[in-house]
Amino acid sequence: MTNHKTQVAIIGSGPSGLLLGQLLTLSGIDNIIIDRVSKDYILSRVRAGVLEEGTVEMLDKANIGPRIHEEGMLHGGFTYAFSGRVERVDMRSLINKNVMVYGQTEVTQDLMEAREATNAPTIYEVEDACPVDFDSDKPYVTFKKDGVAHRIDCDFIAGCDGYHGPSRQSVPSSAIKTYEKEYPFGWLGILADVPPVRHEIIYANNERGFGMCSMRSTTRSRYYIQCANDDHVDNWSDDQFWDELRRRLPQDVAEEMTTGPSFEKSIAPLRSFVAEPMRFNKLFLVGDAAHIVPPTGAKGLNLAVSDVHYLFEGLREYYQEKSTAGIDAYSQKALSRVWKAVRFSWWFTTCMHRFPTTTEFDQKIQESDLDYLSKSVAAQTAVAENYVGLPF
Repeated sequence: MTNHKTQVAIIGSGPSGLLLGQLLTLSGIDNIIIDRVSKDYILSRVRAGVLEEGTVEMLDKANIGPRIHEEGMLHGGFTYAFSGRVERVDMRSLINKNVMVYGQTEVTQDLMEAREATNAPTIYEVEDACPVDFDSDKPYVTFKKDGVAHRIDCDFIAGCDGYHGPSRQSVPSSAIKTYEKEYPFGWLGILADVPPVRHEIIYANNERGFGMCSMRSTTRSRYYIQCANDDHVDNWSDDQFWDELRRRLPQDVAEEMTTGPSFEKSIAPLRSFVAEPMRFNKLFLVGDAAHIVPPTGAKGLNLAVSDVHYLFEGLREYYQEKSTAGIDAYSQKALSRVWKAVRFSWWFTTCMHRFPTTTEFDQKIQESDLDYLSKSVAAQTAVAENYVGLPF
């Protein structure tokens, strides 16, 4: 067996694991990151691209901000359509804040390059990663690499390994409680190298189902339509997708849209999931390992970053100030913000989608909710506050 020793072992090299590792390294705290897949595979994953202001501030703190500020697109509002109407939430005028559109893949690449520049160790393509004895004073992580057994002795373990990773699964069922809601539809999404139809994101509530126009850059667009959970991408040609999306959008938007061949097409199920607590003595769950939200409110990556904020500050206090106050408060602080984002994502999803079980009464309530939002400054302000991200 090959032995390693570090202060913080991080399982998972997605954005949360990389960001935590970068912040720790910049603060002089040793860490090792391991991941079951390759670097190229991680960079091939298509993810969201709306960054809250707090997320951008954290990325600045990790010294990867310059490209984000140069290439990212600031959005001061978003548009939503329903019942033949088109309305806009003007976040900049309401609360003087914005979101940044910058792809998660780009964030991951920036973080990888920053880590490589520090020579901090990342071990890819490991097998059978497992956190061990995290309820003791001597936790460690085991894994195999090229058939050789490895062990990382550490002070703490950060489980940044996603919903299906080993970190949460290693916790005894008696010590953790989960909450879950599955939505009766998914999102069929495509990426195409065509200019976005509008500068800002458009959410459309239509009798045929939800539609969404977003972007990754000024030349690359990301579009979605609501579909059945049992649907398959093979059922949709590019032309069929574009035709259906047009039917769900306001007419003037549909007429302006530039179409083209897609280079990525996938269906994502929608669900809400939260695990409590997020700390088990020396093991901390971070990001998707602890919570999942539907993509309607663009909270997934941003929640992972707020988790990293709370955990990093706790670990920094532990090593630099000899205080356990931050790590002791990690789970409570993180979950308080998580549940507020889960609520907002659930509300926005409920408002913008047609459910198979929707009654005429339910439909009237939905339309009334959106109508109230369009006419109430207080309601728009609350939505703007949640959309740009609540304070850490």
